[in-house]
Amino acid sequence: MTEKKLTMLEKISYAIPAFSLAVIGIPVYVYIPKFYSDVIGLNIAYLGTVLLFARIFDAVTDPAIGLLSDRTMSKFGRRKPWIAAGAILTAITVVLLFNPPSIEFPYLKLWFAASIFLLFFFWTIVVVPYESFGPELTFNYNERTSLFSIRDGFLIAGTLAAAASPAIVKAIFDVEQSAQGERFTFFFLSVLYAPLIVASCLWAVKILKENNVKKIKEQISILKGFKYVIKNRPFLVLLASYTISAIGNNLPATLILYYVQYVLGSSHADLFLLLYFMTGILFLPAWIKFSEKKGKKTAYLTAMGINTGVFTGVFFLGPGDAAIYGILVVLSGIGFGATLAIPSSMQADVIDYDEMLSGERREGQYVGIWSFSKKLAAAFGVGIGLSILGAAGYVPNAVQNESVIFTLRVLYALVPCIFNAAGFVIALFYPITGAEFEKIRKSIDSKKLSN
Repeated sequence: MTEKKLTMLEKISYAIPAFSLAVIGIPVYVYIPKFYSDVIGLNIAYLGTVLLFARIFDAVTDPAIGLLSDRTMSKFGRRKPWIAAGAILTAITVVLLFNPPSIEFPYLKLWFAASIFLLFFFWTIVVVPYESFGPELTFNYNERTSLFSIRDGFLIAGTLAAAASPAIVKAIFDVEQSAQGERFTFFFLSVLYAPLIVASCLWAVKILKENNVKKIKEQISILKGFKYVIKNRPFLVLLASYTISAIGNNLPATLILYYVQYVLGSSHADLFLLLYFMTGILFLPAWIKFSEKKGKKTAYLTAMGINTGVFTGVFFLGPGDAAIYGILVVLSGIGFGATLAIPSSMQADVIDYDEMLSGERREGQYVGIWSFSKKLAAAFGVGIGLSILGAAGYVPNAVQNESVIFTLRVLYALVPCIFNAAGFVIALFYPITGAEFEKIRKSIDSKKLSN
C-alpha cells in the first residue's frame, strides 16, 4: 500500500472537480464584490462585513464536516456521499448568488447575505470531504506531490478560466458596459458553471475508489483526537506558516480590480490575472521535479521566497506603470503553483504522522482544521480589506482620493509581503523530510502487522 502508484486516469479524475469548483474563487472573491457594489448598488462596507462573517461561519463548519465525513460509514464510502450531495447544493446556490433579482435594496441585502452564507456552507460540504479524499489515494511520498500538483494545476486552470470567463462572454455576445450587460454576464456564467460542478464531482465519485478504511469498534473521542492534533508538531508548524501567508495572499485576490483601475489607471485586470495563473501552470511541472530532488520543504520555501521578493516591488508602482506591473506579475507567478501544491502534499504527510500517533486515519479532521484556518484567513483578508477600503473613503466609479490610493497600495502589496515573510520564517522549522516520512510509514505498517 505504501508504494501504490496511481494511474493518470485516477489522478485526472481526482483533479477535475478542482477545475469546476474554482468558480467559487475568482468570481466570488474578485468579481462578486465589485458586481454587487458597482452594479447592484450595495454599500462596499456592508459587503465587506457580510463576507467577513460569512467566511467566519464557513470556517467554523469545516472541522465539523471533516469529523462527520471521517465517521461516515456507508456502502458508498466515507467521502463520496458528501461530495455528491455538496456538489448539487453548491451548483444551485451559485445560480442564486449570480442572479440577484431586481427588487428593493433591503431585500437585495438579504439576498446577498443568504446566498453567500449558503454557498460557503454547501461548498464546505463538498470541498472538505473532497480534499480529505486525496491523502487516502496514495501513501507514496513523491506520488502525493504529483497527485496534488495535477489537482492544483487543474485548480489554477479553473481559476484561469473563471478569470477569463467574464471577458470572453462579453466578447462573444458583444455585451455592452451597463448594469444589464453585467447581469447577463453573470447569468451566463452561472448557467455554465453550475452543471460543470455537478458533472465533474459525480465523475470523480464514479471513477475513484476509496481505500478500505475498516470501522474501528471504539473510535477515539473528539477531545482525545484534538490532543493528538496538539502533539502533531509538523502539522502545527505547517498550519501556522500557511495560515499566516494566506491572510496576506487573500488581499491581492480581493483588491486586484480596485488596484489595477485606481492605482495603475489600467483596464486590463483580466489580462494580469491570466498572466499570473498561466505562469503558475507552466512552472508547476518544474516544481514537481525540484521537490523530488530537493524535498518538499525546500521547494515550498523557495516558492514563497520568489513570491515575496518579487511582489514587494508592486507597492512602489503608480499610474502608467502597468507594463512593469505585468512583468512583476509574471515573475511572482513562477512560484504560485508550488505554494498551492507543495503544502497540500506536506499536509498529507502530517496526516500520516497522526496515524502513527493515534492509530486512525483522520483526514477529515485534519483537512477540516486546515480548511478552517485557510477560510478564517480569507475572511480577514476579504472582509477587513474591503471594510478598510470603505473607511478610507472609496467611492464606486469615481476618481479616488489620495487616502484611498495609498490604502490600496498598502493592502494590495505591502501587507501580503509582510505576512508571507512571517510564514517563510515559520516554515523553516518544518521537520518532515523524505527520510523521516519513510520512518513514519514503516512505523505505521509495523503496528498494523502486530495487530
